[in-house]
Amino acid sequence: MNKTVKVILSLLAVLAFFLGVWLIGRLINPSLNLDQTALLRFVFVGIGLVIVYVIYLVTRENKMWEVGTRQVVYMAIGAALFAIFSYLFNGTVFVVPSVSQVALRPAIAIPMFFGYAFGPVVGFFTGAVGNMFGDALTGFGLSPQWSVGNGLVGLIAGLAWLFKDKKTGLNTVLYIGAVVTAAVTALYFLFPQVENQMFFGEGAGTITLFAGISIAIGFIIVLIVRFVFGKNIDVAAAVTWSMLGNLLGIGFAALSDIWINGYSPSVALIGEFLPAAGPNLIFAAILVPILVAAYAAVQKQTGR
Repeated sequence: MNKTVKVILSLLAVLAFFLGVWLIGRLINPSLNLDQTALLRFVFVGIGLVIVYVIYLVTRENKMWEVGTRQVVYMAIGAALFAIFSYLFNGTVFVVPSVSQVALRPAIAIPMFFGYAFGPVVGFFTGAVGNMFGDALTGFGLSPQWSVGNGLVGLIAGLAWLFKDKKTGLNTVLYIGAVVTAAVTALYFLFPQVENQMFFGEGAGTITLFAGISIAIGFIIVLIVRFVFGKNIDVAAAVTWSMLGNLLGIGFAALSDIWINGYSPSVALIGEFLPAAGPNLIFAAILVPILVAAYAAVQKQTGR
């Protein structure tokens, strides 16, 4: 079986899992049923899968797209870990002021790490399937397009494999991150009236200052880690590419709600993207280096 077929089968497995969780889950828990936006949500799932396939086509010569027994095992482990920790933290521990359900999620470091350590296919499967399963376990409802966004987080973290010398491209990635961070943070100050509707409904106040500047805080921490660990290229590359994955993956999910939930671009970016991507970035800067260092220590002990 050639590489292209394996990648396609991996993407179809994600789609089949999504459909299975929705169709079976709604029979067990009615809150897992999707409303009239179900078709549109799965349209964006399809768009996300097409994006992944296009990235594959452009970079298919790289060995990072290999999918064998080892990768399948990592997919299962990563998705299971992400699902369990997402369940533990998703809206039941720390809630972030937003226009929808956004919680502090230290578990986001799992698809980032799995993508960086084991490749983009593993990262995508870990983020997408793990998030969908975690939402099902939580029982609050399903957002398949957000699960794809989490998959893109892991996939883009794995694109560090594109370069034999992992120092290559890091500054470009940082520049992209800086532009996105500056633009969205500026948007928060231009439209400070976006309301916090999470659990409290309209009139509960606006998105807090911390949520509004959290992405800038996270980016600064990423910069510090990037240069403090400049000689440890694995840590520097993992954090930098994870940052980009977080910005683009969560950005994809938040922007999809312009069509799905009828949000304006400012509400989608300020009310969803900032409260989700900002804390994610902080956790990425703190937890991804720990996971990378621990994995390196294990590799050293086992001689791999």
